[in-house]
Amino acid sequence: MTRILIADDHDVVRSGVRTILEGHEGWEVVGEARDGKEAIDQALATRPDVVVLDYALPLVNGVEVTRQVRGRLPGIEVLIFTMHDTDSLIRDVLEAGARGFLLKSDARALLVSAVETLSAHRPFFTGKVSEALLETYLSQGSIDESALTAREKAVVQLIAEGKTNKQIADILSISTKTVETHRAMALRKLNLDTTAALIRYAIRNKLVEN
Repeated sequence: MTRILIADDHDVVRSGVRTILEGHEGWEVVGEARDGKEAIDQALATRPDVVVLDYALPLVNGVEVTRQVRGRLPGIEVLIFTMHDTDSLIRDVLEAGARGFLLKSDARALLVSAVETLSAHRPFFTGKVSEALLETYLSQGSIDESALTAREKAVVQLIAEGKTNKQIADILSISTKTVETHRAMALRKLNLDTTAALIRYAIRNKLVEN
């Protein structure tokens, strides 16, 4: 039996994914989550084999969810399920430990294959993630030092969602001092000087939905 957790903030998407997956013999959807914090809690509680995880989740984005889940339960495979396939997102996905990447536009044709492949602990990527790109990343691991880290992006997302430093610290399980450090580093890297500018950056770069 392959156990699957679905995390997406849109009810209709979760319902559609569940319908596709439950039509496959030997598969069971053991939980659903509407935001990143719930996804982490559900993963720890249900211990699925595969998590089908939207990137653009409220509270904690898919990359940070992946980092936390894989850090605590490395046997769980994560399929990032997204409308976007930018190079920076792909880099963050790989760095966080996800071994699956599927565009929502390809779901009907490839979702079953993606889950089958991951459940056998083999990587599955579509979109811009070619085999050459994956090999280049894994062999070199190069990251533009001027770009925001995945944790900095998670903090910026929560700032843009109106969360206080204390709320961000609670959600990400870090100290308020660390939140302040990530915020300051993001402002410096992006050459910004106000929270409003950070929020505009988050919206423009699809860290939050506007």
